[in-house]
Amino acid sequence: MVPILAILVAVSATPSNVLAADAAAGKVKAKKCRNCHGIDGVAKIPIAPHIAGESEVYLQVQLKAFRTGKRKHEIMSVIAKDLSDADIADLAAWYSSIKFTIEMPTD
Repeated sequence: MVPILAILVAVSATPSNVLAADAAAGKVKAKKCRNCHGIDGVAKIPIAPHIAGESEVYLQVQLKAFRTGKRKHEIMSVIAKDLSDADIADLAAWYSSIKFTIEMPTD
């Protein structure tokens, strides 16, 4: 479940504050994300969210919020503080490009 604050922050994003990016570069940069979120965007630890297939805008807005301190988390705030706008754009492009399917259980 996505917190209301996260939804409001994502909705406030505009194309002017979201950069075009390189998903291949994002895959390389995602190596530092893999311990928690996995290189495939599927969380590897219980406290991390799955981010595969998330909106590129949403991911950029959230990473920028961690970087500026608008959004706080003991791990993400430290990781995001050193990310450039290009890093954030590339990571968002990578994780948003991942496609996955959902299989509903049968009755």
